[in-house]
Amino acid sequence: MGRSVMVTGGNRGIGLAVATALAADGDRVAVTHRDTAPPDGLLGVHAEMTDAESIDAAFEKAETAHGPVEVLVVNAGITRDTLFLRMDEQDFTDVVDVNLQGAFRTVRRAVRGMVRARWGRIILISSMTYAYGAPGQVNYAAAKAGMLGMARSLAWELGPRNITVNVVAPGLIDTAMSRAITDRRRDHLLSITPLGRAGDTADVAAAVRYLAGESGRFVTGAVLPVSGGLGLGG
Repeated sequence: MGRSVMVTGGNRGIGLAVATALAADGDRVAVTHRDTAPPDGLLGVHAEMTDAESIDAAFEKAETAHGPVEVLVVNAGITRDTLFLRMDEQDFTDVVDVNLQGAFRTVRRAVRGMVRARWGRIILISSMTYAYGAPGQVNYAAAKAGMLGMARSLAWELGPRNITVNVVAPGLIDTAMSRAITDRRRDHLLSITPLGRAGDTADVAAAVRYLAGESGRFVTGAVLPVSGGLGLGG
């Protein structure tokens, strides 16, 4: 019957590609969203990443329908891009609260069932900005870099319970978010991407499928770049 899967921010972009791929493999997939519900075949549950009670309610709905969450993909995130000298404290706090503390809240809720089952897969969707930084994204890069420390510490704590924790770090991926960047910024990113092109959301989904599947059973605490070489050696 497949596994019970939760993908946060799974109603669009990378999250939707991941959720759709796992559902196609036979998993029972719930996705969190704030506004637009996901397409048919996926269970949509409303959740605010800044609110632990909202996250708990989303898990309860998913678990009622699908059973305890066995695979968690943390993808939900926001940006508040602006140069550091113009960035106010709220810009920084909002991004860290959703992207990093939201990951903490979600993982903390998910591991309850995983620890009891002594099995689980946790995959955090970061970004290659953790490695190379980006002007105007001090808040975003800091939050995405924080995911690495979180995953590696959790790998130590949860490994004895047969729970793996890994990070997928996309580079320039063709999504609505990436299409909104300036041509100058896009050209620069392509110039430092050895493959010389943007990736597809399916590329990220394939990496998640590997880490969530039996083939990835001996991989934990790892960072898997899906970037066409962007940030090579980072």
